[in-house]
Formats: sequence, structure tokens, C-alpha cells
Amino acid sequence: MLYHYTDFTAFDGIIRCAELRLNNILNMNDASEMRFFMNGLCRAVMERLQSNGEEEKSRVIEKFFRGELAEEFRYSAYAACFSKYRDDAAQWERYGHLGQGVCIAFHENLMQKMTGGAVSLQTVYYQKDMREHRLVEEFYQLMTEEKQFSEIQQELRELMNDAWIQSAAFKHPSFAREKERRLVISPFILNEFAVEPRYHVSAGRIKKYYPLDLNRMCGRLGLHMSELFGEIIIGPASSQSIPILQDYLVDCGLNSLKHKISMSDCPLRKPIS
Repeated sequence: MLYHYTDFTAFDGIIRCAELRLNNILNMNDASEMRFFMNGLCRAVMERLQSNGEEEKSRVIEKFFRGELAEEFRYSAYAACFSKYRDDAAQWERYGHLGQGVCIAFHENLMQKMTGGAVSLQTVYYQKDMREHRLVEEFYQLMTEEKQFSEIQQELRELMNDAWIQSAAFKHPSFAREKERRLVISPFILNEFAVEPRYHVSAGRIKKYYPLDLNRMCGRLGLHMSELFGEIIIGPASSQSIPILQDYLVDCGLNSLKHKISMSDCPLRKPIS
């Protein structure tokens, strides 16, 4: 199972509206998202060049990376996040509305079958050292070719696009406890993508997101949407009653889920009002 911790507003969007929102990774709770990988990759390529006496090319690649990072929003990936951990205190606090929300369990094998084209299901890696990543060698080999920088710019551009895609799958090791998997799209590389972005407008800000139609995605596999979910766990600090949630699921046409609801066993202390 993959566990998605959220609040009841987002839960309603998934269950009643059959819509899973993929939000901008740069706006997530890890302030170093995407930049973490890109900075680590840059350092690793520079070190590799410097160790072979290529000081000038090291400075060139650093400048190239810095230029890319200055335009990071253009390369934003969008994702929905899941954990391998069930009923986990840290997940409830960070993503489950301080334990007042809800957790939806998705069947991982079905999620994997729903991916393809623009959408991928990525495992998140938690590491600081990028020296062994394949892109280090690829950047190094390209930079050491006996060519002018202008002649390899297109190839560098292609490598950089690959790097930005990879960056969505790396987080700082301090987040390793999340054991995260992500449903990801990288719109900047797509020539055509059937899903148009939408905007959520609140009193304080406007946020861009990509909606995935769960009914349509399940339909392609010959499934009813209810088959995608394994269980629903009500948060440890939630006041939600099971009978009302059961009525809600029945009225949403998801009768088979009404007996898959449980209360969290996590002894998380309720927020002080």
C-alpha cells in the first residue's frame, strides 16, 4: 500500500470529485526540493573536473548550473506524495492536518499500472553525495570533449533537462523517515500533455496544480475507482465519526469502502486550541 495523508478538504477532492491534485514540488515542506539534487550534482561534476586539472571547465559548468537554478520555477515538477508507512505519527503531523485529517491507502500495483507517458511513480532517495549518480559521468564526459562550449550547448541542455527530472526524486536525508513515493509529472519537457493546469485561489495566494482524473485512469484498466483504495484511516486527533463518513462514501457511489474505515491507533496528542 501507499499511504496518502491529507486533510478532509483534499480527501473530498479525491473521493467525491475523483481528482488527485499534483502540486508544485518547489512549494512542498522541504525548502530544498529539486535544488538539493541540482546543487549536489553541480558540486560532484565540478569536483570531478577539478581532480583532473580542468579548473576552467569547472567554472564554466558552475556558471551553467547557476543560470539554470536562477530559473528553477520554469523546471518545476508536480507531484502527489505517498508514504510506505501506515498510521505514522510524523506523517499525521506534517501532512494529515496535525492528526485531524485522514489517510487514504492506495494499492501500489494499481498506481504503477496507471502511470505512463507524462506520469511516473518515483521512489524518493535520501542522500547528500551525488558523485555516483550516472549524470556526473555524463556531464564530465561532455565537458572534456575537445569542442567549444557553444558546440555542446544543445547536448548540455538535454542533460540538464534530464537532471531536472531526476531532481524530483531526491530529498535531504533528514526526511528519510517518510519513506516516500511520488506520482510525478514534469510539464516543462512535454510536447503534449492532455491535462491542463488549474489554479487554486485562496484568500492569501494563488497556487497552480495539475488534476488527474481517477475515474478515467481507472477506467483504462477496467477498474471501478473504489478498487484503487485499500482502506481509509481517520486521524488520531480527528472528530470525524465513522457512520457519517460511511454515509458520505455511499452517497459518492463508493459503497464498497464503507467497511474499510478505521480509527488511527496512533497516540498523537491532540492540538491545543
